Amino acid sequence: MTTTFETQRTALADVVAIPVTPFTEDGRVDQDAHRALLRRLLDGGVRTLTPNGNTGEFYALTPEERRLVTELTVREAGERAVILVGVGHDVPTAVASARHARELGARMVMVHQPVHPYVSAAGWVDYHRAIAEAVPELGVVPYIRNAQLSGARLAELADHCPNVIGVKYAVPDAAKFAAFARDAGLDRFVWVAGLAEPYAPSYFSAGATGFTSGLVNVAPSVSLNMIEALRSGDYPAAMKVWEQIRRFEELRAANGSADNVTVVKEALASLGLCRRDVRPPSRALPEERRAEVAAIAAGWSV
Repeated sequence: MTTTFETQRTALADVVAIPVTPFTEDGRVDQDAHRALLRRLLDGGVRTLTPNGNTGEFYALTPEERRLVTELTVREAGERAVILVGVGHDVPTAVASARHARELGARMVMVHQPVHPYVSAAGWVDYHRAIAEAVPELGVVPYIRNAQLSGARLAELADHCPNVIGVKYAVPDAAKFAAFARDAGLDRFVWVAGLAEPYAPSYFSAGATGFTSGLVNVAPSVSLNMIEALRSGDYPAAMKVWEQIRRFEELRAANGSADNVTVVKEALASLGLCRRDVRPPSRALPEERRAEVAAIAAGWSV
């Protein structure tokens, strides 16, 4: 029987939330705070969750912590959300993580971009093919940040692996995205704007139907307002939301996104929802920036 992955495709055409991973004072994963933050997202209307994404500090977590975060997310969400588990590192590690996600009942995995100084286009296909073929029952979503990769390579991957159903595209170039999507097959995949709300309007105009979000941890209603506007083709309304979040996202993007996660956690800390702690190579937000972030968070309807 051919799997169509319709539930997974629908889940990708939405706000794809990337939950933070809160830490306790002694540096462990704060399981109680994590569950509370997940409930807040679910109660706020979020229906797609990505444990072990970059906003969740994927690369700073141990293998045991990544498994824990996946388990906490799947159990807390139950039937209320579709889970897209972040996997990566070397092929055996990524495959083991994907199989663990499958055992827990997750429906999809997002494959982080290969972290290697020498990535060939053919090797990119081989890397993702090895992971996708290991979990044919799961929808697979490559996370593309490589501007050198061609759409034809993605199409080649999907020819081998029909469970590659969506793409998190995070190259900051709307024209390149439009060309890449059409070269790969615009209607063949679900296109997720992987650079979140700031890029969502331009990427939606070129064919995206979902976007990832870290901001959603702080203000679910703001992210949901944007996707509703984009779904209805109301770009002026979407840009009103864009204006509302502009400064927050500028702070996250500054200095090569050095404070990308930090700003989100600072906003959550200002609301009393978790500690501000992040792990190296991120850093805690400098004191002089904290009041500004708190004021932005307080100004949103959360």
